[in-house]
Amino acid sequence: MENSLYSISNIKNMEVIDIATGAKLGMIKDFKIDCDNYNIISVLIPISKSNWLTKIELLEIPWEDIVKVGVDVILVKGQIKSDS
Repeated sequence: MENSLYSISNIKNMEVIDIATGAKLGMIKDFKIDCDNYNIISVLIPISKSNWLTKIELLEIPWEDIVKVGVDVILVKGQIKSDS
């Protein structure tokens, strides 16, 4: 099996799609990283617009639920939980 390497900026520019529903979830805003073990724990996707008075709601998708990182999309196993 061939391992592909992606930069963080390339991954952040990919559309995230739920394979169960085909819904576009959005673009990755941030990552949660385990600095001790050098692993990505989860990706965070904004699910609401923010302004000066409101906080952005984020959808957190565990890295284990990412099925495939393709050329221009990331396929995931479904919406998990929102993280505020």
